[in-house]
Amino acid sequence: MKKVITLATCLTLLLGGALAGCSNSSQPSSPAPASSTQTPAAPAEATKTEPMVLHWSINSEPPSMDPGIAVDADSFDMIYAAFEGLTNYDLNGQLTNATAESFTNNDDYTKFTFKIRKEAKWNNGDPVTANDFVYAIRRNLDPKTASEYAYQLYYIKGGEEFNTGKGKAEDVGVKALDDYTVEFDLKSPTPFFRELTFFPTLFPLHQKTVDGNPNWAGEAKTIVSNGPFNMETWEHKSKIVFSKSPTYWDKDNVKLDRLEIVMIDDNNTAFSMFENGEVDWGGYPASTLPTDAIQSIKDQGKLMVADNPGTQSVVFNTTKPPFNNKKIRQAFSYAINREEIIDNILQTGVPAAYGWVPTSMGLKQDGYFKADPEKAKQLLAEGMKELGLTKFPEVTYTFDTTDVNKKVAEALQDQWKKALGVDVKLYTAELKVYRDMRSQANFDMIRFQWGADFNDPINFLEMFRDKTGGNNHPDWENPKFKELIDQSYHEPNLDKRKQILLDAETILMDEMPLAPINFRGSPYVKNDKVKDFIIYPLGGAYFKFTSVVK
Repeated sequence: MKKVITLATCLTLLLGGALAGCSNSSQPSSPAPASSTQTPAAPAEATKTEPMVLHWSINSEPPSMDPGIAVDADSFDMIYAAFEGLTNYDLNGQLTNATAESFTNNDDYTKFTFKIRKEAKWNNGDPVTANDFVYAIRRNLDPKTASEYAYQLYYIKGGEEFNTGKGKAEDVGVKALDDYTVEFDLKSPTPFFRELTFFPTLFPLHQKTVDGNPNWAGEAKTIVSNGPFNMETWEHKSKIVFSKSPTYWDKDNVKLDRLEIVMIDDNNTAFSMFENGEVDWGGYPASTLPTDAIQSIKDQGKLMVADNPGTQSVVFNTTKPPFNNKKIRQAFSYAINREEIIDNILQTGVPAAYGWVPTSMGLKQDGYFKADPEKAKQLLAEGMKELGLTKFPEVTYTFDTTDVNKKVAEALQDQWKKALGVDVKLYTAELKVYRDMRSQANFDMIRFQWGADFNDPINFLEMFRDKTGGNNHPDWENPKFKELIDQSYHEPNLDKRKQILLDAETILMDEMPLAPINFRGSPYVKNDKVKDFIIYPLGGAYFKFTSVVK
């Protein structure tokens, strides 16, 4: 097994500290040089006899191609192919200017100004302008849009107020200084804000398209995008085809002529297609490798693991018995044998998670608790007594359908039975149903994996600030926790801020609205003909630089 940082044929890019990365990327008063923003195009081949095509797979139908609405990995991968924000990542794993050609920020990181490339175009030929970013930010914050990621825009002054119905759109701190200059006014020092502009919720939108058709992002022919590829066809629940965009500002660095993507919800089938040469990639981020195949791939020396910050967990519904009781939540968490799941099912050598924030983000390396079956039994008994229960009620663990998730669920079921004497039912749901159940709190316990949107602990903690938050699936909140999160937004001293976030995670792991299982490590195997494919530092696929050699 190889844990890969950089390969000549495929890059798995790992990001360093976000604060250092952002603060070193510019001087407060001078723009980042445009000349260093992209890797120069390779010399063109003398002849091209046939189109260069990458054959790919995804697990399911993308629910949306709308950058302001999408929340799932499959949608994001498709969006990154078709759209582009102010920044992106290059082949060296560095955050670089994309639709922006330069930027500046003030000394205390409360104001960021981006110059937009005049050659940046929408695929209908219209120029990409500063107003496209202003429109997108305001639209995604509008409560009517119901963007689950609207809270990512709360760093912008007036963003939270507008989103929660306490402010106005015109008071949001984003404005077009001219057609090609957009300025963000932030509510507090945010050194990592430039990195955040890489996230789809901050992508530009073509206002005429969005306002003119509420279903614009549901069909290939109605999507107006500004990225390296155009969606050519979308055969729902079957196939998506992208073609190289002739209007993309950096088209000379786009090697693929087409990207052909099939939707395969069965990972065994997806892996068989890889083995048969029907697709060029097996496992993450295209699909999930079947657990039964991992050892054989290891033995062949072909298994690779993408180390992206993320955590797999069991989320408890804290709004109803029995998981409205902290001790019962703790009992179910302490009863989990994480190493057994990692060694026997995941087989990727990833670390067990005894905290929610990945240890790579530097809050607490040794975690906040340990597995303890005896303590778990005691806590269960105490919790049941507090709830007046003489018999533990029927509870169900819900998970989305994959071979790995099924085996993890069965292992959890067995461990809870052995440690706690509790019979847990299992329910597997098709991905769309699973997501609906999760967002509507229609579960007792449910699988939840979170991958970082930007490389800072706040990204793992702020989702639990408010009970109504888009990704607060436990429906949990705590006044002291919220106070600490708000305090962290305004603390300029990095050491003090780290302590504040550590205190917040300590509360989270004591209250245990979710039980971390393992930190993310995603296995894959690939066709050696695929070159320069990027797995983003924080996870996800990027096809701009990819080529397929003969």
